Amino acid sequence: MHNGNKNGYILRITHDYWLEQVFKINKYYSGVVRAFEKGTPILLVKKTEVGDSFIGYGFIQKVEYLWEMTPEDEKYSRDNNWKCCLSLKNLTKFDAPYPIKESLLKDDPRKGKLLHGAMLKIELINNIIEAAKHK
Repeated sequence: MHNGNKNGYILRITHDYWLEQVFKINKYYSGVVRAFEKGTPILLVKKTEVGDSFIGYGFIQKVEYLWEMTPEDEKYSRDNNWKCCLSLKNLTKFDAPYPIKESLLKDDPRKGKLLHGAMLKIELINNIIEAAKHK
């Protein structure tokens, strides 16, 4: 599943149109900055009818900060208070949302917005991806 990184991150998507955008252009604009680097796995989370759920995953291909973006992307990012853009490869949407409350994170004290930007060990990420694929 991974290519050497020991950690990955959870990133939330708050609106349906941003969800469509992420999967259409393979980019996630982020307001949080972490130790993002090429190959880092990202788990995508969104609130669904069954509560916060994992909806997909991908791997960072490229990280662009405001000063590295095209003028259009920089304006779009500033307008939304985003600090970087993650280009994602192997972006995969799960067939069905995988509720966090049914996952290995069900007892994690971080809930809702507090999961945005949360770092997870690669083994946990791999387990969540496998469980979501078999849901």
